[in-house]
Amino acid sequence: MPELTVDQIRKMREEYLLPSTMTYFEKPVNIVRGQMQHVYDDQGKKYLDAFSAVVTISVGHCHPDVVQKIQRQVAELQHMTTLYYHPNVVKYAKKMAEMAGGGGPLKVSFFTNSGCEANELAAMLAKNFTGQQEFIALRHSFHGRTLMAMTLTGQSSWRHSMPYVFGVTHAPAAYCYRCPLKLKYPSCGMACATQVEDIIKYNTSGKIAGLIAEPIAGFGGVIHPPAEYFPIVYDIVKKYGGVYISDEVQTGFGRTGKHFFGISHWGVKPDIVTMAKGIGNGVPLGGIITTRAVADSMRGKVHFNTYGGNPVSMAAGLGVLEVIERYRMVENAQTVGSYMKARLQRLMNRHALIGDVRGLGLMLGVELVKSRKTKEVAPRETLRLMELCKDRGLLIGKGGMAGNVVRIKPPMCVRQRDADFIVDVLDESLGALQKENRRGSNGEKAAARKNGRNARGKKIHAAGR
Repeated sequence: MPELTVDQIRKMREEYLLPSTMTYFEKPVNIVRGQMQHVYDDQGKKYLDAFSAVVTISVGHCHPDVVQKIQRQVAELQHMTTLYYHPNVVKYAKKMAEMAGGGGPLKVSFFTNSGCEANELAAMLAKNFTGQQEFIALRHSFHGRTLMAMTLTGQSSWRHSMPYVFGVTHAPAAYCYRCPLKLKYPSCGMACATQVEDIIKYNTSGKIAGLIAEPIAGFGGVIHPPAEYFPIVYDIVKKYGGVYISDEVQTGFGRTGKHFFGISHWGVKPDIVTMAKGIGNGVPLGGIITTRAVADSMRGKVHFNTYGGNPVSMAAGLGVLEVIERYRMVENAQTVGSYMKARLQRLMNRHALIGDVRGLGLMLGVELVKSRKTKEVAPRETLRLMELCKDRGLLIGKGGMAGNVVRIKPPMCVRQRDADFIVDVLDESLGALQKENRRGSNGEKAAARKNGRNARGKKIHAAGR
């Protein structure tokens, strides 16, 4: 028998946790064990985790190589802070520089416990390096839950507890499926990108500390910009004295395929990269990597993180990097992700509910709409689809301002047969959802007729009965 039942956990969460604590599913599951791409509930049911515990499990749940490193370190020393020397933090920083910088300018790291802390530090570095205070961020973005990170975030549903931090202006995201400027790519001339210059000229002092952007928006709904977007934006940021910050909390470490960092797909070389989630494969770990010039802006200043760089997190992080390299997981993300995206695109021919399929590697999104013509969002259908997939042994996520984008981001250890399982379950679940909707629609029509009204709710004349 499980230690606590689902109902017991639900009641205890309501009594002892903040009411803002989120949960998925109408009928929650109690996950108690994980093994690579799979997790198991307290009843022993097996699920393929196609959401990687919110894009946190990069190389697989409880990957044996990573677990071994953690266990060995926990038995020796758990914590002493970076006020004291320990080899793990410098070994990890060196390996990160080798894999992230590739001999380029990204070389100096600082490690934190989360993406929020990493983005806060990036903003601090940008201010210190440039002497400026104003930032540009993108609409639909998500950068964390601290006040600065919340201010940078470009979605109202993730912003509260005002007042916000001074000096952040949001620019349009390159959301081609729902162009904010009502234009069409490529005839648009990338107006959303060039508009960044006008925003700097008219909404700021004319000089900025920097711009922060996710290469592909995660919580924003897997918004995947065209190839021209970030190079144009990068040049504008540099023209007005800012640093370019790439938030790779979700896109980093090979998830998008081909490259270690997602921004490399656009040929842009950021000044600062922020990291978290998959960097620790479930262990709380975040950080930044930057250039020597930007890092030197912190000389003479004190910056400290009690748990940042602790021996256990560093052991886990080093293990993750070694696994990514040893098992060629970047290449696997590219191969399996491309195969799965092609299969998802073919599903559009079978299910009118799918409006768009987008993303790179193993960071994919499927936007659900009630009508492809009007693009009316389908959040209720998205929630129901998640439930139907869960019942069939598949865990998926959702995102987007309306919560109508299915997020498919499995661990990078998945194989083609896992991709087939994901798509097959989605196919079956979308079919079941369509049948439910049809039955519901027929039931509404029958009820309307019984009440003497037509399908539009208008009163039926007696002669027409």
